[in-house]
Amino acid sequence: MSSSTILVADDDRAIRTVLNQALIRLGHDVRTTGNAATLWRWVADGQGDLVITDVVMPDENGLDLIPRIKKIRPELRVIVMSAQNTLMTAVKAAERGAFEYLPKPFDLKELVNVVERALSAPQALALNGNAALDAAEAEEQLPLIGRSTAMQEIYRVLARLMGTDLTVMITGESGTGKELVARALHEYGKRRSGPFVAINMAAIPRELIESELFGHEKGAFTGATTRSTGRFEQAQCGTLFLDEIGDMPLEAQTRLLRVLQEGEYTTVGGRTPIKTDVRIIAATHRDLRTLIRQGLFREDLFYRLNVVPIRLPPLRERTEDIPSLVRHFLTLTSAQGLPTKSIDGPAMDRLKRYRWPGNVRELENLVRRLAALYSQEVISTDIIESELADSAPASPQVEEHQNEGLSSAVERHLKDYFAAHKDGIPAAGLYDRVLREVERPLISLSLSATRGNQIKAAQMLGLNRNTLRKKIRELDIQVIRGLK
Repeated sequence: MSSSTILVADDDRAIRTVLNQALIRLGHDVRTTGNAATLWRWVADGQGDLVITDVVMPDENGLDLIPRIKKIRPELRVIVMSAQNTLMTAVKAAERGAFEYLPKPFDLKELVNVVERALSAPQALALNGNAALDAAEAEEQLPLIGRSTAMQEIYRVLARLMGTDLTVMITGESGTGKELVARALHEYGKRRSGPFVAINMAAIPRELIESELFGHEKGAFTGATTRSTGRFEQAQCGTLFLDEIGDMPLEAQTRLLRVLQEGEYTTVGGRTPIKTDVRIIAATHRDLRTLIRQGLFREDLFYRLNVVPIRLPPLRERTEDIPSLVRHFLTLTSAQGLPTKSIDGPAMDRLKRYRWPGNVRELENLVRRLAALYSQEVISTDIIESELADSAPASPQVEEHQNEGLSSAVERHLKDYFAAHKDGIPAAGLYDRVLREVERPLISLSLSATRGNQIKAAQMLGLNRNTLRKKIRELDIQVIRGLK
C-alpha cells in the first residue's frame, strides 16, 4: 500500500503518541492534534487521506464534525473512536457517515486493520447512513445496556445494519434481550416511522399461527365471523419480529418461506395476492441447525432468515456489565415510584459471581424485588445471598452439572436427545452430527483463547492450518481477531 497522510484528533496525548508510532511504522505520514478546530482546518485545506477522531474533544464533539467533513470532502474516510461505549455512539457514528467505529480501549492490531481497509476499500463500502438521528433523542433511553467487549461487537454490527433492510436472525438464551435488539434495529433504522409488530410463535396455538400471520377472510373457518388482518398487514412498511421462530410449525414455515421468496401472500380463505413490504427480524433460543437435522425446521427457510446472524451472550459471559445494568434498573424503579436504593461493593461482587440462568430478565426482577421489599437504602451482601438462595429452584441441577466430566456431560445430552425422539430413533448420520456438535465449540473456543490467531489455534489443537481453515468454513465459525 502506498504512503498516505492520516489525520489524528484525540484529546489524550498518550493515545496520539501510540497511534502516531503505529501508523508511521506502516509507512504513513501522520499529523496529530488534540482539538477539533485544528483537524477541521487541515481537512478544509485539503490535507489528509484518512481521519481518525475521538468523539469527546475540548472544543467540539467529533461526531458533529463528521457531517461537515462529508459536505466538503465526501470521499474522505473517517474512523471514530470513543470511550462512550454505548449503542447510541455506534449508531450516530454510522448514521453520520463514519467508515468505522471503534470503542476504547481498542486493540491496536484491529485499528491498523481498519485503517488499511479504509485506505483500500471502494467508496461504496463506507458506512453511509441515511438521515441523522433526531437531536432530541435522549441517550439515557438506550434500549441496550453494557460496555463489555461482547456488547461492543453487537453495537458495531447493529450500527452497520441501521441503514439496511437485511433480514436478521437473533439467537441467545431466554432473557438475554432479543426483542430489545429487534426494537433497536427498528427504532434507529430506516423504517422507524413504520410500525413494529412482534409475534411470539411459542405463545400461539399451532392451528392459529397462519391466521395470526396472514389474516383470514370472513367464513374462512368456524368462528371467523369477520375479516381479520394479520401481522404481515399490520407491519406494512415497518418491521415484523418473529420471536421464537424455532417453535413455528412446519406448515406455517412453508407459507412463510413462500412469502419471503415472492414478496406476497394470501389471507386464510382468500384468493387475491397481497404485496408485502416489511423487514423481517427473527429470534430464537433454540439451535435451529439441530432442529433442521431432526426434520423440525426447514433448511431453506433458515438460510432465508439467517442473512445476518447476531448472537446475544448470556449474562454470565459479560458479568462486567452487571453494575451498569443494576444502576439502570434501580433508576427505572425509582422513576416508577419505588424507594431509591443502592448496592454496596461486596453485594455487587456477589451478583457478578452468580451464574444468572435467567439472564438479564432475572437480574431485572431481582432489582425490582430489592427496591420493593427492603427498607434499607443500601443493599448488603446478606440480602443478596438471601434473595439468590430463594430465587432459583433449578440451581441445584446447575451446581450438580458444574463438576461433571466432559464424558458425563456428553452422555447426559445424548440421553436427552434420544429421549426427545420418544418411540422413534434419530435420523441416519448421527455419528457425524455428534462429532460436528463437539467440533464447533472446541474450535470456536480455541480461536477465542488465541484471540483469533489461526496459526496458534491450529498448533494448540494439533491440526494442520489448512485443515483448521476448512473446518472453520464448514462449521460456519466467525473469526474475530483481537477479541477474547
